[in-house]
Amino acid sequence: MVKVREDHPISEDGGVDIQQWIERLNKMVPLNDVDQVRRACEMSREAEEKAIAAEHIWSPNTSSFRSGLEMAEILAELRLDQDTLVAAIMYRAVREDQLTLDDIRNAFGETVAKLVKGVVRMAIISSLQFKDRRAVLGQTQRQVEKFRKMLIAIVDDVRVALIKLAERTCAIRAVKNAPDEKKLRVAREVFDVYAPLAHRLGIGHIKWELEDLSFRYLEPDDYKKIAKLLDGRRVDRDNYIGKVLDALQGALKKDNINADISGRAKHIYSIWRKMRRKNIPFDKVYDVRAFRLLVDDLKDCYAALGIVHSLWRHIPHEFDDYITNPKENGYRSLHTAVIGPDAKVIEIQIRTEDMHEEAELGVCAHWRYKEGKADSDVRSYEEKIAWLRQVLEWQEELGNDLEGFADELRSDVVQDKIYVLTPDGHVVDMTDGATPLDFAYHIHTEVGHRCRGAKVNGRIVPLTYKLQTGDQVEILTRQNSSPSRDWLMVDLGYVQSSRARAKIAHWFKQQNREQNISGGKSLVEREFKRLGIPRVEYDELAEQLNFKQAEDMLAAVGAGDLKTAPVVNAAQRVLDKDDRVDQLTLSLSKSDDKAREGDISIRGVGNLLTQIAGCCQPVPGDAIIGYITQGRGVTIHREDCATALQLQEMEAERFIEVAWGKQPASVYPVDILVSAFDRQGLLRDITFVLANQRVNVIGMNTNSDLQNNMAKLVFTLETDSLETLGGVLAKINQLPNVIEARRYYPGG
Repeated sequence: MVKVREDHPISEDGGVDIQQWIERLNKMVPLNDVDQVRRACEMSREAEEKAIAAEHIWSPNTSSFRSGLEMAEILAELRLDQDTLVAAIMYRAVREDQLTLDDIRNAFGETVAKLVKGVVRMAIISSLQFKDRRAVLGQTQRQVEKFRKMLIAIVDDVRVALIKLAERTCAIRAVKNAPDEKKLRVAREVFDVYAPLAHRLGIGHIKWELEDLSFRYLEPDDYKKIAKLLDGRRVDRDNYIGKVLDALQGALKKDNINADISGRAKHIYSIWRKMRRKNIPFDKVYDVRAFRLLVDDLKDCYAALGIVHSLWRHIPHEFDDYITNPKENGYRSLHTAVIGPDAKVIEIQIRTEDMHEEAELGVCAHWRYKEGKADSDVRSYEEKIAWLRQVLEWQEELGNDLEGFADELRSDVVQDKIYVLTPDGHVVDMTDGATPLDFAYHIHTEVGHRCRGAKVNGRIVPLTYKLQTGDQVEILTRQNSSPSRDWLMVDLGYVQSSRARAKIAHWFKQQNREQNISGGKSLVEREFKRLGIPRVEYDELAEQLNFKQAEDMLAAVGAGDLKTAPVVNAAQRVLDKDDRVDQLTLSLSKSDDKAREGDISIRGVGNLLTQIAGCCQPVPGDAIIGYITQGRGVTIHREDCATALQLQEMEAERFIEVAWGKQPASVYPVDILVSAFDRQGLLRDITFVLANQRVNVIGMNTNSDLQNNMAKLVFTLETDSLETLGGVLAKINQLPNVIEARRYYPGG
């Protein structure tokens, strides 16, 4: 399918009218920040103009600025997010050394810079070909396949692959008037590497365009011959398809069959390939015009087939029932060819949504059947492809809510599968480590949202339970229930799969802003209290995290866009004053609570003996202050320590500014308090958590109130940071009967 490019709007001075272009783009996909897109366009255009002024080689047909706009339009059709569009606009300017990655980072942030950097890495294929065409292309098909795998291996964000596909689409469009050598080089690269990549990612319209344009230059005679054989222009064929779609939809609705119908005119390369593969003439290619019907269930497949055959006469020997007799790779569908309106042959495929998903993403991997690949050594490659294609699905389902899940998505690729049963006995494959909540969201988004408990093999289990192969899982729901913000906290372990986490986060995004602000504030305050962090002005935290105001930051926490860990880190930075002082290193001994070298910096003095105050036991990340003792060096206190505050009133001149070093190497003692309703095995369960978290316990004190059946346990642990401590407290808080687990110090 060859796509005709729509010209960019032109201003009075003959250049691109950026404002009109942005308005057109905004109709294709909503833009969050129109000014940012405008700045990207202007920056790209100015960089190109400077390159021209510096007498760089340049041609209007290969304008980096116009190519960037065209790439953005292609990606807008795929409904990609604004960061991707901005990266596309800026990519060619970076590739052609008109701008640097630092320029992009400073102007648009780290995310856009990482996307551009990723696409530059993918350009290795083009650069190798440019140096020596034989180094990449013209080799065996197996070698070409290795290069495809290499491209996928370096992609850790699906948007990088999509930007590269858009860039190569622009490149193959632009070589129409180029020398034959360049046409062949670009066409061979696109045909061997990028068209198959688009096919594997399931982006049909880009794949068809890349194949047809490549075929035009690689086999010009065959291309022209088939183009002439196709009856009528593409617009006429598309009108014909619309006519058939209307007829099918009307007939199916009449019989109360719900169907999602799509149609296309088969592209030129696909026709040529089928003629070659089956050794048949053009008039025997029955799927020049093809339609796909996706119905609700199995019986509707055969009912729809009957309706199709009642509308038009079917062609003998051109019916295949791959549902009753699936292909060897598991592919299932009904295929039939009929004489449609105006006596033209059309092919129709009928399948259920599950069959379609299995064909596209499941173990049968329809693309392997189409390309004839079945090597056993491509398992990890196939998993990465499946991952990329799932991300595309989620992009369509969740809009722009995928940002922040890239690392979690990567983990899904390498993990093994487990197989669990529904109450009805259906097998469901899940990622190893999945929980009942993951299972609930796998079954249906609303089941996940309303989940309030789970039974595994008939026994009630917590939602953090790790499912095992063979488990039978029943989800307990309540009609008016909704997700909990705790489900998004990684330390608590409610969900393992990135897809479930994305759906939970998406739910919170849809809630009232005031609810998100309230929920976010509750989460932050709870985390601060648990870790013993003193009150910090939210406006200062918001500034540290690049939010315009505190309410925006709290709303982001409440919506699940921002985790509490970055807020805790920001609080540490606000409380830490070491950026304003000269730093000198002290030492801290692990055995006698002295500071090790590199852990603490002191303003205005040389190396001094130091020790950690036993009254407040600060750990790295706490705001601290130093007290000069008589004969025992400097004692390090928390800034809000009651003892230190008392001493400051009497001996303020003996306090000095201190700060943690950049790379703490020690562990520090810290007390935690666990309050719980007493029960048998409580102490065992707490120590089991501490052992699993690999935390060393150096002291313990328990106190039970038999009258009220309450227990208070104080543990002295060794920890290296607040982040580690937060994870330990989160795990203990999940234990049965535990009321509260938090940091403890005298007066705290």
